[in-house]
Amino acid sequence: MSVQFISEPIIPDMESMDTTGASRGEPAFPTRFRWRDRDYTVAEVLERRAECSARHGEGEQYTRKHWYRVRTDDGTVMSIYFERQARTGKAGSRAAKTRWWLYGIET
Repeated sequence: MSVQFISEPIIPDMESMDTTGASRGEPAFPTRFRWRDRDYTVAEVLERRAECSARHGEGEQYTRKHWYRVRTDDGTVMSIYFERQARTGKAGSRAAKTRWWLYGIET
């Protein structure tokens, strides 16, 4: 297995957001999303993990990203993640508010 690196934003279907992970501190998870003008439906979450680091000047850990390895309904396995702090981008651009990203696709 190898992973094709993508690193592009995905657009979550806001009506499909699953909030069951909120009690574990996870973001609402999109069970459907759009990438490159195509809609995908998550059939199964294969793995989930959090990426943490120390806050600057503090001893406690801060969760920076929530990672998900998913299988879509067409069998594609993707790694997607949620950034707790949205990336800054050019003013007025969609990327300035993007929190959900497609990291890669397994081939």
